[in-house]
Amino acid sequence: MPIRLSAAEHTLIEQLTGLGATAEAERMSVAGLPTRRVESYHYTDLKMLLRTVPPLAQAANEASAPALRVAGAYQLIIANGRVQEAGTAPAGVIVGKSNGAVLTTRDDVLVHLNGAMIAESLSLTLEGTIDPVIQIDRRTEGTASHSASSARIYVADNASATVIETYSGSDAAHVANHASYIALGRNAVLTHITLDLSGKAATHFATSEYQLSDGARLRTLTIHAGAGLARSQVFARFSGEGAHADFTGLNLVDDGQHRDITIDINHAVPNTTSQELYKQIARGRSKAVFQGRIIVARDAQKTDAKMMMQGLMLSDEAEILSKPELEIYADDVVCGHGSTSGELDADSMFYLTSRGIPKAEAETMLVRGFLEELLDPIADAALNEALSGVVDGWLLRK
Repeated sequence: MPIRLSAAEHTLIEQLTGLGATAEAERMSVAGLPTRRVESYHYTDLKMLLRTVPPLAQAANEASAPALRVAGAYQLIIANGRVQEAGTAPAGVIVGKSNGAVLTTRDDVLVHLNGAMIAESLSLTLEGTIDPVIQIDRRTEGTASHSASSARIYVADNASATVIETYSGSDAAHVANHASYIALGRNAVLTHITLDLSGKAATHFATSEYQLSDGARLRTLTIHAGAGLARSQVFARFSGEGAHADFTGLNLVDDGQHRDITIDINHAVPNTTSQELYKQIARGRSKAVFQGRIIVARDAQKTDAKMMMQGLMLSDEAEILSKPELEIYADDVVCGHGSTSGELDADSMFYLTSRGIPKAEAETMLVRGFLEELLDPIADAALNEALSGVVDGWLLRK
């Protein structure tokens, strides 16, 4: 029996057909957008949440100022899905363009849509020890539009780098779907940060896919602090022994907003380790979602993987939803998961206010303390300061 299509689904089908993506248009007409019946979208029913889709984005005539400036960073810009001309790259950074989708094909609507819409992708190869932070500034400009962007990043054997991807643009009801494919060579070291600073009327989707070779070291940080509707997906595969990753993230959710971080971590070979730590802060009538799955393959003995979600509710109307999962097929592993949510500690509040600290300032101090372990590992001082400024700015917006 055919499904009943929404206005957003009809628009997506028309846009896909116009782009020549007939297979994806057919897929959308048959399956539609995911509802809560799709397990990975159980708390983020896109059929209900995505009511309208604006016209496809045109080339950006002019770019707005970056939503975040990181002192000393080498900046690359993708505007309305198009890679912009870049200045002289630092030593060890090779910048180019490529065609076609960057993500591995999987049964996920955002992955399919991104692949169907991509005209060109940023290509980035990092060799040796990269000194400046690399900032990929992705923007959706002009009137409300639907856009997609993608980047393929390769961190060469024994290379090390820090990359931050920021998402922003004009203050309009955009729908943006971003993708990043990151491959780490043998013994490569990467810190990768994604930060949504889109306008509150915008819808933000982002998918980051990681492939880790032998001995690779990865740290990720996903921060939602912008769009009214946001979903970031993290897919990671440990393909080399001795690899380690710290996956971290932060949902900052205000009144009327819905933000989702969903991760899927696959330990495919023996002797790999990971730690997942995600935090959510919600205030007003808002919804913060974390879904996490760790898969340990049958041959992935000696895996050590631990996942934790911690939520902080700053209002009675806030919702924090969490669904951590372990799927283990090996028998010699150390794995665990946990999830906690609550309010600010009353005893700590009393301690601070009894010493003359105003209540609002005491609340801010406690929230900052709650978040410190996410930001402390960011070694670059300018980048750490910029991220702390984003968090402080959100805390001050009551």
